[in-house]
Amino acid sequence: MRARAVLGMVRKDLKLFFGDRRAVVVTLITPIVIAAFFGFLFSGGNSQEQAKVQVRVADLDGSPLSKAVVEGLSKDATLDVKPGTADQARELVRKGKAAVGLVLPAGFGDDAARALFGAGTKPSLQFLYDPSHAAELAMVRGILTEHVMEAVSREVFTGEQGRKITRENLAKVEADTALRPDDRDALKGLLSSMDRWQGRLEESREEGKPLSGGLTLPYAVKEEAVTGKAGQAYNGYAHSFAGMGIQFILFAAIELGVGVLLERRMGLWQRLKAAPVSKGAVVLGKALSGTLIALVTLGVTLGAGMAVFGVRVNGSWGGLFLLVLASCVMSASFGLMLAAFGRTPAASRGIAIFVVLLLTMLGGGWVPAFLFPAWMQSLTLAVPTRWALDGLDAVIWRGGDLGSALVPSAVLAGFSALFGLLATLKFPWDGRA
Repeated sequence: MRARAVLGMVRKDLKLFFGDRRAVVVTLITPIVIAAFFGFLFSGGNSQEQAKVQVRVADLDGSPLSKAVVEGLSKDATLDVKPGTADQARELVRKGKAAVGLVLPAGFGDDAARALFGAGTKPSLQFLYDPSHAAELAMVRGILTEHVMEAVSREVFTGEQGRKITRENLAKVEADTALRPDDRDALKGLLSSMDRWQGRLEESREEGKPLSGGLTLPYAVKEEAVTGKAGQAYNGYAHSFAGMGIQFILFAAIELGVGVLLERRMGLWQRLKAAPVSKGAVVLGKALSGTLIALVTLGVTLGAGMAVFGVRVNGSWGGLFLLVLASCVMSASFGLMLAAFGRTPAASRGIAIFVVLLLTMLGGGWVPAFLFPAWMQSLTLAVPTRWALDGLDAVIWRGGDLGSALVPSAVLAGFSALFGLLATLKFPWDGRA
């Protein structure tokens, strides 16, 4: 009798859910659309053309060295470098049309060449940056360091300016009476050798056979994206569809909880109390129907990612099914807990939407959790969505085996037990609200 009553309640809830076709379409289509948007944003590795960082450079020096620095920046594939004045760069950054502005001061070439060996005042480069693009500023600074060191060292060792500075230093050494004779001789020998080398470079240029010079990066870079399967590129849609799937099964849980409160307001529980149906049977029936609706929602969302956006399961299918089931049970128990502690449908819905959005955000559903500060990454381990999303990432694109799904599933089961216990203890088994 109890099993028949539970199945009857599940059948009733499913009929109500699928009976409203418009609501079903919205429930199933919305997470797919949002997941597609986020997946497009975070699948930069799969796009044909990367967005470049907009950089505006004001070269107030105009020396061969400063021009070489600007030319090096312009050739970088990640930057879109355009010239202008300092005022123009500042205005473009202020309006958000450029992420970074760079001002090379007058005298930069001479000062930088002399300062390479600590013989002069270092020139001050001015960065103008949009505070909402701090990451781009760090990237531009790193790229600039490479090109400045290469241009300055090339000019010092092989350029006309370098020979001029070498001879200036020779004159200073000869005039410095504070130096010990052996130190003076050693420095004079070093600078004289450099002067002769620079003269040889000048002769080679006149002969049409220029010798190379200057410092360059002493290494080459080889990048390899490590995913679940060798040679398979990372698909940003994998994470976004998992994240939106988890968010919308929690939204479905809100509807479950609000539905319970509405049934309570209509006096349904009073009639059930008169029938041979226990409170435990009612909670079980609601949990089963909520889990099934969540399974449909999450299954359709992930299925759309696989069918349309190329999401592939690189890890364990068994682990994926286990995590999906554990997530859906957790979602249903969350909805029942909402019903147990909620007072009115309207108030409960508003608070629950805020909680679901917060859980999704902290769990890494909108942006991956590794982008969070270290303290926040540790804090988010206290929310079930973080375990669900980390587990789904592990089995979908990281190539994790069944074992990688066991701990997240166990943690989700623990949250489900906690939510279910609270829901059962405080279930609204009384009269009208």
